[in-house]
Amino acid sequence: MGNSEGEHKVKSMPIAFDKVSNVMDEQTYQWHHDKHYAGYVDKRNEIEKSLNTVDRSKANVNYSAYRAMKLEETWNGNGMLLHEVYWNTMGGNGKPNDNSAIIKAINESFGSFDAWKADFIAAGKSGRGWVVLSLDVMTDGKLRNFMFDAHNNGGLVGSIPLIAVDTFEHAYYHKFGPDRAAYLTAVVDNIDWAKADAAYAKAKR
Repeated sequence: MGNSEGEHKVKSMPIAFDKVSNVMDEQTYQWHHDKHYAGYVDKRNEIEKSLNTVDRSKANVNYSAYRAMKLEETWNGNGMLLHEVYWNTMGGNGKPNDNSAIIKAINESFGSFDAWKADFIAAGKSGRGWVVLSLDVMTDGKLRNFMFDAHNNGGLVGSIPLIAVDTFEHAYYHKFGPDRAAYLTAVVDNIDWAKADAAYAKAKR
């Protein structure tokens, strides 16, 4: 039916633990990649393969195997992709280069870096699943912070994620307990803005 054959690969963690020790402890570093993220990749592959043979004639809004697969397709697919974005911009000192394209865009879109940071942390405290800085390529090309209540519940169609922070409890409880604000602040202070700027340049292309 033209679906992918489910050959997505588990990518290696792109950062060493000592680069993110202010954000997570060593067990979370391992569990988050090896169990949570890898699980989404595996299930995405399983679903995509199953979609090649599912009985579409029984598709139904109340329940069908097809409906269940389509719901979990985006849960697992976004779970995979958002985690890859999450780790991609970690490992820095959190200090932005004021002359970089992404910081100029943040200043344009939010008024100032501090205003962006306050809004980003507020969105992260409000959503159950993720906070994501995205480039809205479908409307006005501005940067926006989107709150996700789940992997597949939030964001905006056509927006490209640049910086993502997992706010599900498994991401921070082992180190920070219920203090999500402290975790979010630690993540922002760990951003590698050169990597974020490269992601922005790629999204603009």
